[in-house]
Amino acid sequence: MHLLLLVLVLLLVAPAASRAETELKIATWNIAWLSTRPAGHPDLPPGFRGRTEDDFARLRRYAERLAADIVALQEVDGPEAAARVFDPRRYEIHLTDETDLQRPGFAWRRGLAVTRNPDLVGLDLRPAARLSLRRGADITVQTPGGSRLRLLSVHLAAGCHFDPLGAPGRPACGTLGQQAAVLAGWIAERRREGAPFLILGDFNRRIPADDRDELMQTLERAAPLLRATRGLSNPCWGGEHFISHILAGGAARGWVVPGSLRVLVYEERDRSFRERLSDHCPISVRLRLP
Repeated sequence: MHLLLLVLVLLLVAPAASRAETELKIATWNIAWLSTRPAGHPDLPPGFRGRTEDDFARLRRYAERLAADIVALQEVDGPEAAARVFDPRRYEIHLTDETDLQRPGFAWRRGLAVTRNPDLVGLDLRPAARLSLRRGADITVQTPGGSRLRLLSVHLAAGCHFDPLGAPGRPACGTLGQQAAVLAGWIAERRREGAPFLILGDFNRRIPADDRDELMQTLERAAPLLRATRGLSNPCWGGEHFISHILAGGAARGWVVPGSLRVLVYEERDRSFRERLSDHCPISVRLRLP
C-alpha cells in the first residue's frame, strides 16, 4: 500500500516539475574600448589612457554584482579582455569573428546550453575599412524545459541619435537606416521560424517614450516588439536617455518579467571613471521561459 502511494505521488509531482519555468537574468553592457592594449596603442583613440589593473578589478567586481546569466557585450577587443572582466571559471565568452577593436559578443554562465550562430555580417556595411562597422553576435540558448531563445548582440552606427534616418547631409543617419533594414530582415526570419528572440546592445539611438521613432517603426514592420527601456530614463552618470536597449520579439515578449529592468549604476562619481569604467552602465531584465 505504501509503495502504491509513493508511485502515485511521483506521478503527480513529475508533470509539475516538467512544467517548471526557467528564470534568466539577461543584460547588455557596452564596456567602452575594453582592451588589454597599452595606452598610446595606435588602435586606441588618441589620448585614451588604457585600463590599469585597478580598472580591470573594478570592472570585474561590477560583473560579479551584475550576476547575470547572459550578458550581451559591446566594444570588446577580444576574449582575453573579456576574461579580465568575466571570470572564465564561471562564464564562457563568444565574440564576432572579426579583427576590429570594438566587437560585440556574449558572456554566459557555464552550464547553459548555448549554440553559437553565424555572425550577422550584413550590419558591417564597410567590412574593408580600417575602422569598419560592427557585425552582430548571434547565439541560441535552450532551457531544461526545451524552450529556445535566440539572442543578437548589436552595436549600431553612431551619430544619429534623433534625426530621420534619411536626413539630408547626415551620412550617419543613412548608415543607421541601412543597418535598420538589415536588422528588420533578421527579425523577419525569426518571425517566419516562430522563434522567440531578443536584440540587445548599443543602438546609438534615443527612442522616445511612445516608440514613435523611425528606427523602431522600421523594425516593427517586421514583427511586433517589446522595448524594455520604453518610457524610462537612464540613471547612468547622472541621468540621460537610453541609447542601449533590449527588444523582445515573438513569444519572448511574454517572457519578460514586467518591471524587471534594472540599471547597475557605478558607485564612482568622479567623471574620470567614465573612461576607466565605461560611459555605459549595464542594464538587465529577467525572463521566465517555459
